[in-house]
Amino acid sequence: MEIASKYNPSATEDKWYKYWMDNEFFKSVPDEREPYTIVIPPPNVTGVLHMGHMLNNTIQDILIRRARMMGKNACWVPGTDHASIATEAKVVNKLKEQGIDKKQLTRNEFLDHAWDWTKEHGGIILQQLKKLGASCDWDRESFTMDEVRSDAVIKVFVDLFEKGYIYRGVRMVNWDCKALTAVSDEEVIYKEVQSKLYYLNYQIEGSDEFVTIATTRPETILGDTAVCINPNDERFKHLKGKRVLVPLINRSIPIIEDEYVDMEFGTGCLKITPAHDINDYEIGMRHNLESINIFNDNGTLSEAAELFIGEDRFDVRDKIIPALKEAGSLAKIEDYTNKVGYSERTDVVIEPKLSAQWFLKMEELAKPALEAVMSDEVEFHPKKFKNVYRHWMENVKDWCISRQLWWGHRIPVYYLSDGSYVVAENDEKALTLAKEKTGNTALTMADIRQDEDVLDTWASSWLWPLSVFDGYGEDQTEIDYYYPTNDLVTGHDIIFFWVARMIIAGYEYKGTFPFKNVYFTGMVRDKQRRKMSKSLGNSPDPLDLITKYGADGVRVGMLLCSPAGGDLLFDENLPEQGRNFANKIWNAFRLVKGWEINESIEQPESAKQAIAWFDAKLDQTIATMNDHFEKYRISDALMTVYTVFWQEFSSWYLEAVKPAYQKPLDAATYKATSEFFDKLLRLLHPFMPFLSEELWQALEERQEGESIMVSDMPTAKGLDASIIDKFEMLKEGVGGVRTIRKEKNIPMKDALSLSILSGEGFTADFNAVLCKLANLSELNMVNEKVEGAVSFMVRTSEYFVPMEGLIDVEAELEKLEKELAHQEGFLKGVMKKLGNERFVSSAPEAVVAKERQKQADAEAKIKTLTESIARLKK
Repeated sequence: MEIASKYNPSATEDKWYKYWMDNEFFKSVPDEREPYTIVIPPPNVTGVLHMGHMLNNTIQDILIRRARMMGKNACWVPGTDHASIATEAKVVNKLKEQGIDKKQLTRNEFLDHAWDWTKEHGGIILQQLKKLGASCDWDRESFTMDEVRSDAVIKVFVDLFEKGYIYRGVRMVNWDCKALTAVSDEEVIYKEVQSKLYYLNYQIEGSDEFVTIATTRPETILGDTAVCINPNDERFKHLKGKRVLVPLINRSIPIIEDEYVDMEFGTGCLKITPAHDINDYEIGMRHNLESINIFNDNGTLSEAAELFIGEDRFDVRDKIIPALKEAGSLAKIEDYTNKVGYSERTDVVIEPKLSAQWFLKMEELAKPALEAVMSDEVEFHPKKFKNVYRHWMENVKDWCISRQLWWGHRIPVYYLSDGSYVVAENDEKALTLAKEKTGNTALTMADIRQDEDVLDTWASSWLWPLSVFDGYGEDQTEIDYYYPTNDLVTGHDIIFFWVARMIIAGYEYKGTFPFKNVYFTGMVRDKQRRKMSKSLGNSPDPLDLITKYGADGVRVGMLLCSPAGGDLLFDENLPEQGRNFANKIWNAFRLVKGWEINESIEQPESAKQAIAWFDAKLDQTIATMNDHFEKYRISDALMTVYTVFWQEFSSWYLEAVKPAYQKPLDAATYKATSEFFDKLLRLLHPFMPFLSEELWQALEERQEGESIMVSDMPTAKGLDASIIDKFEMLKEGVGGVRTIRKEKNIPMKDALSLSILSGEGFTADFNAVLCKLANLSELNMVNEKVEGAVSFMVRTSEYFVPMEGLIDVEAELEKLEKELAHQEGFLKGVMKKLGNERFVSSAPEAVVAKERQKQADAEAKIKTLTESIARLKK
């Protein structure tokens, strides 16, 4: 096979991906082998590949490819999430561009548009993952709203309802005024913002007196139903039992007492708006206060507000201040920093809102899942996320699972005309239950009405490890074989949304964990530590990076600085470094394949020694990489093989065994080198699948259907590791000779003589390699120092290189004496400073210590120079 002078990823990647697909190397079916299973964190159907996906899916592919090479039945399930809020917003915007208002459509008409949009855009991200080299079993592609997954979601809702875990209630929820739906606590992002604290005067009814409250949301005064004071606050004892008038609208509201009020915050008086603040809502419940909802679903003011009806809440905030000032109700305004909740989905400010919603009781369901992580039955990597998980699970709140959308799994609740309801998996079962409930056998579907809401998107993806194997279907073959899965790779930002809930579902429906290990990736950030995003313009297009640097280059680049759970500070020099590594491997391969082989020549001793060393080094490398993988140090595993190939194999081994210029190589050395290359390519394959396949196929003639991805991963043989340390001494010896060549300007082509006065631990095991790499004409072992030679130490052994005839003694003496004079002058200056008692006693300790170090360094250099000059003068 002809090896091109340069590696061309674009000519390689599509070719081998097609080869893998054609040969069904990614495909998995249950058999007698041990399964190794990963389920993909399903990206949103609206999505395109971004840097976070690149990192996450690269790690998954590394794990799955390695497991496949270790003889396991590797199954990586791909799929996408229907993303209720995001997808509905995309469809609504697209319709708006066509002049269509969602309100003009029936539910089914809208869903037709949503399905059309999904079919057009839904597969984009999975196709992009193929460019990265993702070895998913594409026949298993799943979608959270396909038939199997939808059936699972509905069955689980009915089951949990029948077990008493699901209930309907009017509660304070987080309302997204743009998406027009409730969102869960976990979908609220709190941002620190610069606000204002407005001090407002409320007149005491029947009096000229007033009380002052402080608020960051003056527009909500229109929904106030009480003012609250702390019963222990002596300042306000006289207000007990009185009433105040709400500014502008003069609504009479009571002054109540509750220990919730912080006497130190603001004025110590708190306005209570039960319909628009969770804490006010709870106070309102305790004191039986009225709730006045002053906001419409879109964040405009409702008729209940009495003023500013139909205007946006933030516009009203700007307008109400002048009105309050004119009415004499504005005391003062202060700058104030506070945290405000934003919708993760739409980035609009969340509005607390009383709403009838469906909830899932979490406390009991969460207990087995909490214990599983705390006991390491499910292991987190890194461990630090256990405490984050524990805190959330110990304080878990009921999950608001209903969303006021059309795109999603419609809640399987059917209402009767009297307001009662039945819960059923489908219309037919619902009608049967309705007839049983009412005793009216004449009921038809026209007499019952299904709930308009859909389920939270996470109420489908929490079943993902179960539903992708049809765990709720009749045939349990696949779920019994593949479940529990092995590893989950995900971002720590969805530890509550998804990871915790999947563990809960696993214990509820299978009695065990859904995955044994969770590897948390960090966030991909830019050099300024900003999260990468399109809006900031700091996120490169992953496909552009692949085109420029090759998929393998990008994979390596992202992993070189990506510890588990730690943020990756992305810089484009990282994939460039990955591409350079690919080129290094390519060039090393070309070197080896370019050697002429002669079957009749004898193997040199230097090659035998180098082969023995690298065999042990590779054995150590395999053991080290296995240890890293067991501890989920994926980046460290890559760095291990990266360093061994670049430094040990290329810089030392190949130099030690390569034949002289235009000379042939013996067959035994070539065979060993090819075997080493084969093992290195197999170790590299999970990280660099395309390049490793290209070179592995070229290493020898392969049959159709053979692939490195289904070859065996090399195993450690347990060789004597002491040989590695002995070779490190050899490296120091070679380095010492090369330093002398550089200092004395002696070219590499000129052979040198070397004598060694051996010390403790010296070994001659690699003397043949030393002679070759240092270009020695002779190597002698001596019992005493060699006069007239330049020497250096390797641990306790002294190495001597005679200089006679190699250098101009007079010129060298002149150079050394000049350097000696410089060092003596420098030392004199240092000693003058240290001889100054005032300096020594008054200068900082660190400054004096630095001067003493300068003294020691100069004295050592003077000693070495003096000895060298003395040797040359003999």
